[in-house]
Amino acid sequence: MRSKRFLAVCVALMAAVGLIAKESEPLHVIPYPQSVEMQKGSFKARGAQFNCDPSVDPFSQRAIRGFAIQLSKISGKTSSFATPIGIAKTVQNGTAKGFAFYGDPSLKSGEYRINVGKKAVTVAASDRYGFLYAIQTIKQMLPVEIYGSKPASDKVKWNLPAVIIKDAPRFGYRGAHLDCCRHFFSVAEVKKYLDVMAMYKLNRFHWHLTEDQGWRIELKRYPELTEIGAFRNGTMIGKDWESNDGVRYGGYYTQDQIRDIIAYADELGITVIPEIDLPGHMVAALATYPELGCGTGPYEVRTTWGIAKQVLNVGKEETMVFLENVLDEVADLFPSEYFHIGGDECPKDEWKNSPECQAKIKELGLKDDEHGTAEQHLQNYVTYRMQKFLEKKGKKIIGWDEILEGKLEPGATVMSWRGAKGGIQAAQAGFDVIMTPNSHCYLDYYQAEDKIHEPLAIGGYLPIEKVYELEPTDQIAPENQHHVLGAQANLWTEYIPTPQQLEYMLLPRLLALSEVAWCQPEVKNFERFKQTVISHEFPILKSLGYSYCLQIEK
Repeated sequence: MRSKRFLAVCVALMAAVGLIAKESEPLHVIPYPQSVEMQKGSFKARGAQFNCDPSVDPFSQRAIRGFAIQLSKISGKTSSFATPIGIAKTVQNGTAKGFAFYGDPSLKSGEYRINVGKKAVTVAASDRYGFLYAIQTIKQMLPVEIYGSKPASDKVKWNLPAVIIKDAPRFGYRGAHLDCCRHFFSVAEVKKYLDVMAMYKLNRFHWHLTEDQGWRIELKRYPELTEIGAFRNGTMIGKDWESNDGVRYGGYYTQDQIRDIIAYADELGITVIPEIDLPGHMVAALATYPELGCGTGPYEVRTTWGIAKQVLNVGKEETMVFLENVLDEVADLFPSEYFHIGGDECPKDEWKNSPECQAKIKELGLKDDEHGTAEQHLQNYVTYRMQKFLEKKGKKIIGWDEILEGKLEPGATVMSWRGAKGGIQAAQAGFDVIMTPNSHCYLDYYQAEDKIHEPLAIGGYLPIEKVYELEPTDQIAPENQHHVLGAQANLWTEYIPTPQQLEYMLLPRLLALSEVAWCQPEVKNFERFKQTVISHEFPILKSLGYSYCLQIEK
């Protein structure tokens, strides 16, 4: 009898230890919240009522209702949605039941609070971004089946672990970039890219729309840019620079399609930032309007990658007017506060030999000095003129770190890509900075050292661990760190011809960037992150039909 009692006690103790261990496990959420306090018990989400305070904005109500509909569809039991008055009071007096969403003006933009108890899940935020991020966190806490499109098995347990979460983004700018010029991606494919951004709380989509190899945005004022500049006569094969597959290639987005993508992104809490790259990377425009060049034609939309020596002739006033007209029409399409004007990899040889450019240099009184060459100062003139033009339209400019060459005017934001040096220099000089160093953020680099079994890539080696290691404020003095707006992953597509390969190069490295941009440094933990990716995020991505690299498992 005593032995049976002893055995029963042992079993109970083992069960208790197991329960404690389970409750002390970190949540399977990426990016990981800033504060997590695990509690005892769980909440049964299946069929739970969704109550939303009527003071919550319509956008957030729509997102919350959408979550209730999805939970109902997948779990097989209806979760109704209502907007009764006084939700906050029920939370305060402990009588809340089901899901209770309410506004808390004391919270900052994007900040949210979640308290999962046995009877209720209370969610507080001050704006639509906070509610969107809270929903994404709750979805990751539910079974993977919540991301599906068909009802789940009856065996799925729709329980949320009891927990108190206090969370807010570290950086306001959490970006992902996509080059749709070297290879073109459909509206549906761009939306799928936006979907995965939203899942991991990224909020800035940097859309690269013009290049030497293709002009991708319809302009009513210059229809020839898409009639001619959007198509190239073939593409180089692999890394054979003398080759051409002979297949006419191209495409572009109509203005209606662009508006559709902007609206879609907005529903996900994502702002779309357009990039019109100038004054280099403009061969597609020169192929359309050769009179804007330095006379080194004939011009043809490039069929090879790399840096073209042919650039816009910025000594001609008609070229500057063309640029202002382009930016004017593009700026009217995009509500974003920021507008990216490129500025990278602009060779200056043509300007040195151009009578018009040299005359403009003389007119402006530009000379070689400690800040740069006369030609670099000429690019500063272009940058500043576009900056002032866009300011009149309520826009701020972003440029690649080459815009620091010469003398940059106040008000510009620098995107540091050639390592972190440019960002460090810019922050020290008082400019805002977005960190996207190729050492940590270029997702077109190989993910594995065994390149033979990987898809062809541009080169380099960037494992997910390296992405995760990025610290955006590293080597920046504390008094200048407020200039770091955030971080961004870049995905150039010279060697990425298909959506499947695009997703494979993006995932799961984008998840690492999401924690870099969201989490405070002390919250980051690569082993915790790695286990969550393997055990939880891979099944989610698989259920949603994404391609992804398994290299993190090795």
